[in-house]
Amino acid sequence: MEMVRAKQIAESGKIVPVTYEGQQVMIQHVDEERKMARIYLKNKPEEEMEVPVRLLQEG
Repeated sequence: MEMVRAKQIAESGKIVPVTYEGQQVMIQHVDEERKMARIYLKNKPEEEMEVPVRLLQEG
């Protein structure tokens, strides 16, 4: 995923289908400098993680 799109999704407040390693996730924050996103699994909101934005997929 591109950095700009990841930021748009994170800031929109809307539920947009995004996956990481085949699992549905929600983007909480995007760190442009580090090119990382703070995400959590949709079905496990207590499990936050940081992943490279390039590994996120929309749709």
